[in-house]
Amino acid sequence: MTAGPTQELEAYLHTHIPLSAAMQVAVVAASDDAVALSAPLAPNINHRSTAFGGSLSTLAILSAWALVNMRLNAEGLPGRLVIQSNHMDYDAPVEGDFTATARLADSAAWPSFVKMLKRRGRARILAKSVVRCGDVTGGRFEGEFVAFLNQPQG
Repeated sequence: MTAGPTQELEAYLHTHIPLSAAMQVAVVAASDDAVALSAPLAPNINHRSTAFGGSLSTLAILSAWALVNMRLNAEGLPGRLVIQSNHMDYDAPVEGDFTATARLADSAAWPSFVKMLKRRGRARILAKSVVRCGDVTGGRFEGEFVAFLNQPQG
């Protein structure tokens, strides 16, 4: 039996981003449109028995990074993907297990992003993620990611 895309993504995150393993991050869903990750409260708890803000931010960043990285791989564009800047709003305390679901800030921007990446070897794109605990929105994230091709595409 071979691993599916969610298992492969989860294994990649745990191997290459060890913090994701320590947080017990699991991939809930992964598609070209969205990536949803989850984490249990216990390894991410703070002194107030709610989720640590850094864990919320980390899960949001991981979900957005995973979405853009998966899309780049689907386009056959090898390279590096890094976060350049981000903003996180914390809307409510998170008192249980939580998820972060990422989408591109503007899906119509993807073709221009790919075109710029192929032409210049580097491009930027915005992604957003919403952190939820059940029906409660715990936080909202927006980040700008920069992709660098290993070799510029002709």
